[in-house]
Amino acid sequence: MKAVQYTAFGARPQVVEVEKPSPGPGQVLLRITASGLCHSDEFVMMMPEEGYPMPMPMTLGHEPAGVVEQLGVGATGVAVGDAVIVYGCWGCGVCEMCADGSENLCLTGMVSPGLGVHGAMAEYMVVDSVRHLVPIGDLDPVRAASLTDAALTPYQAIKGVLPKLVGGTTTVVIGAGGLGHVAIQLLRELTPTRVIALDIGQEKLDFAIENGAHEAFTSDPAAAEKVKQLTRGRGAHVVLDFVGMDVTGELAVACGGVGSSVVIIGAGMGGAKIGLTSAPYNMSVSTSLWGRRKELLELVEMAHRGQIRIRTTTYPITDGEQAYDDMHAGRIVGRAVIVP
Repeated sequence: MKAVQYTAFGARPQVVEVEKPSPGPGQVLLRITASGLCHSDEFVMMMPEEGYPMPMPMTLGHEPAGVVEQLGVGATGVAVGDAVIVYGCWGCGVCEMCADGSENLCLTGMVSPGLGVHGAMAEYMVVDSVRHLVPIGDLDPVRAASLTDAALTPYQAIKGVLPKLVGGTTTVVIGAGGLGHVAIQLLRELTPTRVIALDIGQEKLDFAIENGAHEAFTSDPAAAEKVKQLTRGRGAHVVLDFVGMDVTGELAVACGGVGSSVVIIGAGMGGAKIGLTSAPYNMSVSTSLWGRRKELLELVEMAHRGQIRIRTTTYPITDGEQAYDDMHAGRIVGRAVIVP
């Protein structure tokens, strides 16, 4: 079968031929119907060879949608032909965090398809356990695939600051791309907050407005002053950074006000530097990693109701290399999805 794999350190992904996998006891084989690309894949491919913690080669893809093709011995709870998406946080199932449903924070080390085991950029993939499958019914798999990360990650981050987002508040979203455009939709659905989107390029700014942002302007050092002007000097109550570089972390702090919350979600290998005299008083800065399976179920129901719509650009699996090149070059608005 065809698969898009990371095959050599420092190289770009390649479309290769590999053997079709078979499910072991308790496992499930999926025929992949869609697989979303993510900048986290780029993060993995930037890791140095020394200490690299994942298999090589590795099939990429941690936003899978598929149809149950075969059940391993002892696997129950789904049937052949069921349409599903895959919860990507595969924890040990035993530790304190997994027992609480937070496999994304597994204390013994979470793995994910495409981020530790072979993923969904292929015609078929094996899922380790039925518990990581979420039925989607008649949802379009191309749009449903990215619920698993592009929607789940901002959803958890927003839920963590929901108590702050009452009437009269302002939220800044830095980066209106694959995750950010879903965050804007979620903020509009779940809260009365005013949403200000920051990004680079008029196409991205227009895209943010299309998805519900009240204001959108260029993400540059002047953006913080514009936020202060729009909030009559107060600053934003919440800032969500979907880029995660030092420069965006600095901007996030500058946009926030006294008592505000800054949440860094992007894996841009940077962060926010704060101190008592270098940031607004009582500002809290946190990170947010992925989300819980229960939250993915909530998002699937929201998608069924038409409350979330992920913008996608599709590619056949034979164009997998081009899809990653387009994502790397910033040519994709929304989410790129491979359709085998």
